[in-house]
Amino acid sequence: MGMQQDILINWSPQETRVAVIENGALQEVHMERTLERGLVGNVYLGKVSRVLPGMQSAFIDVGLERAAFLHVGDLLSTITARHADSDTPSGQPPVPIEKQVFEGQTLMVQVIKDPIGSKGARLSTQISLAGRMLVFLPQDNHIGISQKIPFEQREALRNKLQALAHDKSAPANPGGFIVRTNAEDASDAELTEDIQYLRKTWSRIKEASTTQPAKSLLHRDLNLLQRVLRDLVGEGTQSIRIDSKEQYESLLTFGSEFMPSAAEKLQLYKGERPIFDLFSVDDEISRALGRRVDLKSGGYLMIDQTEALTTMDVNTGGYVGARNFDETIFKTNLEAAGAIARQLRLRNLGGIVVADFIDMLTPEHQQAVLFEFRKHLQRDRVKTMVSGFSQLGLVEMTRKRTRESLAHLLCEPCPACDGKGSVKTARTVAYDILREILREARQFNPMEFRVVASTPVIDLLLDDESSHLAGLSDFIGKPISLQSEPSMGPEQYDIVLL
Repeated sequence: MGMQQDILINWSPQETRVAVIENGALQEVHMERTLERGLVGNVYLGKVSRVLPGMQSAFIDVGLERAAFLHVGDLLSTITARHADSDTPSGQPPVPIEKQVFEGQTLMVQVIKDPIGSKGARLSTQISLAGRMLVFLPQDNHIGISQKIPFEQREALRNKLQALAHDKSAPANPGGFIVRTNAEDASDAELTEDIQYLRKTWSRIKEASTTQPAKSLLHRDLNLLQRVLRDLVGEGTQSIRIDSKEQYESLLTFGSEFMPSAAEKLQLYKGERPIFDLFSVDDEISRALGRRVDLKSGGYLMIDQTEALTTMDVNTGGYVGARNFDETIFKTNLEAAGAIARQLRLRNLGGIVVADFIDMLTPEHQQAVLFEFRKHLQRDRVKTMVSGFSQLGLVEMTRKRTRESLAHLLCEPCPACDGKGSVKTARTVAYDILREILREARQFNPMEFRVVASTPVIDLLLDDESSHLAGLSDFIGKPISLQSEPSMGPEQYDIVLL
């Protein structure tokens, strides 16, 4: 049975949410908030604010909160030299950035990576515009073909595109193209349509660059609704259901013009229940923010995201279903392989991922789990690389970072523990307070010490720790009064000198 895909779109003025359902299970969630739209693909007229020869980079002001970042490797002249192999002796270093750009210079740049955390956006001066079938490279002239298209079809596709891109109506500088995977079976008419749409977009950008001042936005990439039609719809897609009449109509207009086959699958959802309730999407999203993922067999995964990497730990839990222990472990690991691949997509985890499967004694079992894992990862739209089992029995892999993870998108560090995941116990805080009073009694000579802390800490000082508090009061010769403050966090306290 092939993969059956349904796409559900929940639209509200403040947020667009897209759920990709495959064979009845939620696999991907995409979100775009009106106030937090990503910047990748946007084209700006930027101004060089600083050139850093030591880092071979420049900071470019494009009118955003933080200056954006341009590395020498993303400069058009360097990229062009890399393509023009015949003219550039191999191994020749690129021209230093300080010889290519200068402070105050105006450059047309495109965002290739959103700002994440404290890092500004990453830019390139090679503009690329994505269409349904093709990616247009207006400053280039070569034709590339997606690696995913079978080798034997590539040459025919290249020749076909060459003919379409250089026909009589082509401009003097026709530009280059990269053929995307979904152009494999595209008709000449569809490809021509894409070429015309992309060239029209580019001429609008060029025109704007001559009339707009520096730090202007020249072109905004498609919004999430439009990208659904461009990027998420495939042959297995049965329907795209959307719950807003207004957005349905505007998407239908856009789709009919640029992506007619995808637009045919659009349906307006008119049901009584919220559209995401059809497949319990909201419940799944809530679960995807937790550390623990339960497996059907009774085992479970523990997922921890850190700055450097994400760890996935597989545990058998209460599962003792199979005849012997080895078989139990093997079955749990097989199920976990599919669950990890799904969680990577669902949570949109990028960077280094370490999966700690339960130790297996036989190499055949290890290979079978690895094969199952790779099979599930093939469905992932994002590029992944998986190594085999290491000597410690871990599987290391990388998944390209494309967007913020689901947790980063929906959550922020806990104000009580500041993202540590745990807080000091009330007793630990109480002892901190007693030590602090002793320290201050040596330095100052107030009439009285007043402790202001959270209710559990005050209750403990009044109850279990009352004898220690009384002993300290006698030792320093000063009264100590207590005041409960419910709004304080578990670790917060104040010692007031009266």
